[in-house]
Amino acid sequence: MATSIVKYTGDLRTEAVHTASNSHIITDAPVDNHGKGEAFSPTDLMATSLANCMLTVMGIKASAEGMTSIDGTLAEVTKVMFAEPRRVGEIHVKITFPKNDFTDKEKKIYENTAHTCPVAKSLHPDLKQVLTFIW
Repeated sequence: MATSIVKYTGDLRTEAVHTASNSHIITDAPVDNHGKGEAFSPTDLMATSLANCMLTVMGIKASAEGMTSIDGTLAEVTKVMFAEPRRVGEIHVKITFPKNDFTDKEKKIYENTAHTCPVAKSLHPDLKQVLTFIW
């Protein structure tokens, strides 16, 4: 079964449907690339997926290992576009944890988990990933 079905609806907009859950995502081309910028662009989704993946696998690790909870952790994503060819050149992710009493060992485990999440490992090595952890 397909993971998703994506339909081009015109005017530089797409609608993606997740087949397992029927969740919908709309994308628009960004304003700097002939679009309206009324929704995530495809490259916004790619950059955002990196942070989603990092937080998800850290949550899995917390649950599996009985570590201090990361509930309430926030990730701020900044995508940097490069030209020639037009592409995402850098993704900056600032992860701010709640004021829990994380041990040094937990901090190291969480940071390693973020760096090695499936999306991070799937992106091209030329794409620079800049991670900042705020404890």
